[in-house]
Amino acid sequence: MNAFVFPGQGAQFTGMGKDLYEKSALAKSLFDQADSILGFKISDIMFNGSADELKQTKVTQPAVFIHSVVVALSQDALHPNMVAGHSLGEFSALVANKTISFEDGLQLVFNRALAMQRACEINPSTMAAILGLDDQKVEEICASITEEVVVAANYNCPGQLVISGSMKGIEIACEKMKAAGAKRALPLQVGGAFHSPLMAPAKEELAAAIASTKFISPICPVYQNVNALPSSDVNVIKKNLIDQLTAPVRWTQLVQNMVNDGGTTFIECGPGKVLQGLVKKIAPQTEVLSI
Repeated sequence: MNAFVFPGQGAQFTGMGKDLYEKSALAKSLFDQADSILGFKISDIMFNGSADELKQTKVTQPAVFIHSVVVALSQDALHPNMVAGHSLGEFSALVANKTISFEDGLQLVFNRALAMQRACEINPSTMAAILGLDDQKVEEICASITEEVVVAANYNCPGQLVISGSMKGIEIACEKMKAAGAKRALPLQVGGAFHSPLMAPAKEELAAAIASTKFISPICPVYQNVNALPSSDVNVIKKNLIDQLTAPVRWTQLVQNMVNDGGTTFIECGPGKVLQGLVKKIAPQTEVLSI
């Protein structure tokens, strides 16, 4: 069974999507729609912008979403039997399985990006990648830092976990992780503490945007970040999308569940090949492709 998977923030690169725009009428139409919906030429930033321009949250999230959806919708020969997306990628997945339209998905992603940016400004915060410690040890260290906010945010693959929290909390946690034997404890260049309680101010805004968006029953289940479980129930999908802002991305368990449910070929739709690498580490028996 084909599992379409979609990357999140961080997969962007200068020139992304330009080849698609030049070769495909469908891609050109979707890029033009995106420029119109957002009210600025995001296509110009994607094709010609600097790395710094692409790193702006209000640009990064819609850019990765647009690229991912264009790739997925351009497939004639391949169709998903199940879908999933890493963080932001969950919105791309919901377009691929027909739960939401491209237009509505883009507007939701843009609203989410702006709400997250505002939350970051309220609480300056960051994230760090922890390599070479088991999940339980990382969780124990996070829980031991009671004076600051620090939580496990992305369970990417065995031995690779991202933590999220306040500036001071991450600094303390990185020292403790290294003392506990982590191969690396590396602060990331991100705008804030995504998938942590510090994103709570963004939840109300996203909930309102989702409530006013049309969701329909999907053509195949989406495996969601919050609980790593498949869902085709629109109300469950909506709730999990909102909860995702402050809950961890359970990617390791999610991929394992997709494999257990019959996923044999994982197809990464979007910029980069990060998810291919993660899937191979989680489930080395699977076939992984990018399109």
